[in-house]
Amino acid sequence: MGSLAITNIGTLVSGNINKPLLDADTVLVKNGKIAAVGGSEILAGEQIDKSIDARGITLTPGLIDSHAHPVLGDFSPRQKMLDYIESSLHGGVTSMISAGEPHLPGRPKDPTGVKALAILAARSFTNARPGGVKVHAGALILEQGLTEADFAELQQAGVWLVGEIGLGGVRNPEDAAPMVDWAHKYGFKVMMHTGGTSIPGSSTITAEQVLAIKPDVVSHINGGTTAAAPIEIEKIIELSDFAIEVVQCGNQKAALQALELLTGRNELARLIMGNDAPSGTGIIPLGMLRNLAFLASVGGMEPAAAFAAASGNTARVFGLTTGVIEPGRDADLVLMDAPMGSYGKDALEALAVGDLPGVAMVIVDGEVKAGISRNTPPPTREPVVK
Repeated sequence: MGSLAITNIGTLVSGNINKPLLDADTVLVKNGKIAAVGGSEILAGEQIDKSIDARGITLTPGLIDSHAHPVLGDFSPRQKMLDYIESSLHGGVTSMISAGEPHLPGRPKDPTGVKALAILAARSFTNARPGGVKVHAGALILEQGLTEADFAELQQAGVWLVGEIGLGGVRNPEDAAPMVDWAHKYGFKVMMHTGGTSIPGSSTITAEQVLAIKPDVVSHINGGTTAAAPIEIEKIIELSDFAIEVVQCGNQKAALQALELLTGRNELARLIMGNDAPSGTGIIPLGMLRNLAFLASVGGMEPAAAFAAASGNTARVFGLTTGVIEPGRDADLVLMDAPMGSYGKDALEALAVGDLPGVAMVIVDGEVKAGISRNTPPPTREPVVK
């Protein structure tokens, strides 16, 4: 794949919640991985195949949408829309995590069928990356009749996600808890629906159920679309160490409550972000950037820390090799700037005042997948490829 140098970076956002900004202006990429981060000296003696002059704009990790509902390919039967995943690339999203594939017409609800769907979706998206986006799909929807042997079989087939509990027929602690134990035994990451019902067939989930079932991720604590009551949100955050997800297609007042509680507990490392789309709310290619702008401008979150919640935090929770700008990680990167006309001077200041940054370039595994975004407002400055 060769080598890539990104130089003259104005601000480097790390994706690491413990050190959100790096004092560096150069990144070296080799064979799709970040090889070095620092000053221009890291390029000494290197054979550079391609160079990008960032011209003083901001470099961030690619955003990780922690809550998508894909089916197969770049098509949403829920919204009857093509190419929505590739469109999200133009909003800075380089990875998506399926919270389950419930919108498949005629979705099977027997053990054999749910296993087959999970394996098919996982393998399909392993072989196809719409626009270059890495979609981690095949999230098993729990249904009655699944056994420990089924989880062992799925692990061997490459499935490692349990879709948000509550979408299927298993939702009560007495049924779900043993399955979650099996899932964890075989290395699965487990998500759980929280709050009111989202689609016909799903169910309302309470704090008591979440605490008893013990998922890895409390999906859309701010509702998908109906949030749990404030006392329920407080109980989940204070009585667990689960990852807490806020989504664009949810209750924004509840998102602010979750942010305030996690900030007060010094636990922002638990915060992750998703879209929860395609859904009845629609498809929002800029939904992740809108999450960042909302939490930074209305919630008062430091913009660089918000980026970490939308990248490195999610990567850590799900065990991904992307999301942080450091040597050894996948070179999934976004160059962005203040949009034309914003009174923020750069991408971070734009977010702080509530504006969406202008995406100037998206890179996946060291390869440029998009230039000036067709969805964001244009960036004030543009990088130059040499």
